[in-house]
Amino acid sequence: MINSNRIVPVTKTDLLTLYGNMLVIAGTTIAKVDANDASGVFEITEGSGNMIASEPVSTCDFGEDVTAAVLYFIPGYDYAGFSIAGTPVTPESGSAEVDVDGVNLYTATLASGKVTIAQVGF
Repeated sequence: MINSNRIVPVTKTDLLTLYGNMLVIAGTTIAKVDANDASGVFEITEGSGNMIASEPVSTCDFGEDVTAAVLYFIPGYDYAGFSIAGTPVTPESGSAEVDVDGVNLYTATLASGKVTIAQVGF
């Protein structure tokens, strides 16, 4: 509904869907990935390319068959990081420090067996 200041508030969608739609509008081909359970535990076992987590991420494991991927994500309040084939990894040097505020969008880029975290936007 448009208010008296002619502003259309964002009330009919969630933040991750809004981010996903903006990426699509910007021309990014992206696939949605769902968590294994309601606690934000993700396991990406196949595929490559750009993905967006459908809910805040607590942990995410890139399976051994995933060799390159970019995951767009919002960290959950209990964010604990990423792993590769079940082994926790420390983000590459120069990665962004993850702020678990439930708002900021980040990318986790898997390449050459390493994960690099970057904040999207400013």
